[in-house]
Amino acid sequence: MTPFDLQNRVALVTGGNGGIGLGMAKGLAAAGAAVVIAGRNKAKGETALIELRAGGAAAAFMELDVAQEASCRQAIERTVEQFSRLDILVNNAGTTVRKQPQDLTLDDWNAVMDTNLTGAFLCAKLAHAPMVRGGGGKIINIGSMMSIFGAAYAAPYSASKGGIVQMTRAMATAWAKDNIQVNAILPGWIDTELTQSAREQVPGLNDRVLTRTPAQRWGSPDDFAGIAVFLAAPASNFVTGTAIPVDGGYSVMA
Repeated sequence: MTPFDLQNRVALVTGGNGGIGLGMAKGLAAAGAAVVIAGRNKAKGETALIELRAGGAAAAFMELDVAQEASCRQAIERTVEQFSRLDILVNNAGTTVRKQPQDLTLDDWNAVMDTNLTGAFLCAKLAHAPMVRGGGGKIINIGSMMSIFGAAYAAPYSASKGGIVQMTRAMATAWAKDNIQVNAILPGWIDTELTQSAREQVPGLNDRVLTRTPAQRWGSPDDFAGIAVFLAAPASNFVTGTAIPVDGGYSVMA
């Protein structure tokens, strides 16, 4: 067994058409996996697909709205139809609404929870059967520093990402018998479209992040290639139910 070899493995990455998702998709592809990136933005997906294929990857893009069960089911089924199996699921699709709790509407709350938490649940639930048929699998759920810390402007986002960690633990215990390992990644402050808008909306955020982060920089989507490969590969076969920060030391800084 080669610990980090993903040859003959098939991965589905939700929200894989940009940011952290694309960074992980690149890592999985470089390790030999066939990669399906899925998201709502088709134009963005096609651009990401060109980038993946330029590196020699077997790759496809599928339109997916994780808040819709039928869309999740179709993405799983189409992945299996095209590549004959599904071994790795990365639940990365996410969104946020930045408001004080008293200013949130129920629609705001539901939009974040449906995408970040319910969508991850649906995709994992639907991936279970094909993974069992294939002899096992790997599910990687994307949490956040907000799985650990609080922020006044992020009640639904924090609730959804805290839920990701607990759901990860529950699925890990439920599916260990099926040889499916379920783990979470907790990104720190990463330079993506989502955090670029945060820096515009939250005064002083950039300076606070740099001050607290021992690495003294914002993370890059490429920083997630290695952890994705580790959690998707045989190297992590006895690792399950964990929540691993990838944050440049932010979460351990006093």
